[in-house]
Amino acid sequence: MVQTNEVEQPYKRIWGMLFVGWVFAYFDRTITGPVVSWMIANDVAFLADASNPYALGGLLGSLFFAGYMLTQFPGGYFGDKYGHRNMIILSILWAGITTVFTGLFEGLLVFIALRVLTGLGEGAFYSNDRSLIAQVTPPKKLGLGMGIVMGGLSVGLTLGLVGTIYLIEWAVPFLGNNAWKSPFLLLGISTILVAIVMSKVIPKSADVKSKPHGFKNSVKGLGGYSLVFLVIIMAVYIVTDHLGLSEGLMAAIFTVFSIGFVMYIYKTKKEVRPVLKNRNLFLLYLSAIPIMWHLWFYSFWSVSIVKDFGGGTLTTAALVASFNAIAGLIGFPLGGYISDRVAHYENGRRNTLFILTVAFAASVFIFAIYLMSGATSLVIMSTILFISGLLFFAVQSIQHAFISDLAPAEHRGSAFGLWNLIAEFGALLSPVISGVLRDRTESWSAPLLLDGGLVAVSCICIILISTKARRKVTSTEPVTA
Repeated sequence: MVQTNEVEQPYKRIWGMLFVGWVFAYFDRTITGPVVSWMIANDVAFLADASNPYALGGLLGSLFFAGYMLTQFPGGYFGDKYGHRNMIILSILWAGITTVFTGLFEGLLVFIALRVLTGLGEGAFYSNDRSLIAQVTPPKKLGLGMGIVMGGLSVGLTLGLVGTIYLIEWAVPFLGNNAWKSPFLLLGISTILVAIVMSKVIPKSADVKSKPHGFKNSVKGLGGYSLVFLVIIMAVYIVTDHLGLSEGLMAAIFTVFSIGFVMYIYKTKKEVRPVLKNRNLFLLYLSAIPIMWHLWFYSFWSVSIVKDFGGGTLTTAALVASFNAIAGLIGFPLGGYISDRVAHYENGRRNTLFILTVAFAASVFIFAIYLMSGATSLVIMSTILFISGLLFFAVQSIQHAFISDLAPAEHRGSAFGLWNLIAEFGALLSPVISGVLRDRTESWSAPLLLDGGLVAVSCICIILISTKARRKVTSTEPVTA
């Protein structure tokens, strides 16, 4: 890892701006779920006449992730090439512009295209955010830094779950059935402003990979990939919809396409094979699929789940669901702190990650069993969700620090990109598969149990990881397996 001088590299200021970046990135991607729930509850827009509203609504969320996951690797790759700072600013600016356009236009097809485009732009943020933190942060504070910055995810997730419904209800007197557009318009403008502030506050000197004309080259690189992916995703959607295929089958087709993209990366990008062939890293990638499944099962459908199980109005249900999201403010930095404390032990991060993931899986089953029992106490629901959230977000911080340990420094951006690319298989499938199960069973019980079962599988992947070398916290180089 690059050693940094705290005076020369104002890492805390950079942590702060990246925290804000996560707030708006997650606020943006979270609003689709509450918007869809509001559309279903009020029989408006393109969900008014849908025969399977939860399946179609879930597909809308999944198509965002079809775009989001496909730029995980290109985003990290171009960040390694042209500068992580440039890709971070581009990603936030891109998301703001497409979010504004989502609120300006109508129609299902346009909505899908703009959500896919938003996902394609936001996909470049994660790997470059993680890599820039690794560059500027003192080694002893790496896990803590990654955890603190990811706390912005929790804030954005909470604002998305709670704030979206309030924004829509606030806009009803002015926009009527088009009130669902208000969160996209307001948030999009705010996100553009954040990107501008980022370009002023994060110094170019903070990024050792920054190159002349890096931003321009980043736009060309990410734009080229994104145009191709947009055409492919929209073509597949239009053809499969014309053929009358189910939403679940559509998601499966996109998953197969994404697997093909991973294989393409392996065959054409020889320089990143070390982070794809590495057994321990690959097991970590696989273990993250259920993590992203859970994140976007809850983020997309938790308001509807709580409402269906006795959570009252959409607004009340959103407040209860937010207890899971807000727990990340503690969970992320706590996980990073614990991770740093055990990093020098043999398999320290691995063992801690396994224990916390087992506890997290248990909390998921406890929540499912409680709801299925017919109990409706909002206080108990909120408490279980908060404890589960603490464990869930702590697990993610440890995973991120673990990647930094295992990946060669020169390919760290690509490794983070591959982790999120493979993990996003869970995000791609979760909203739509859960929605299909809800439509078919008329209950959230089956999706809840499936969620817990997948997290249990994640535990198996983690315990199979073995890094026998002891990592010294003061070391300037990451351990490779």
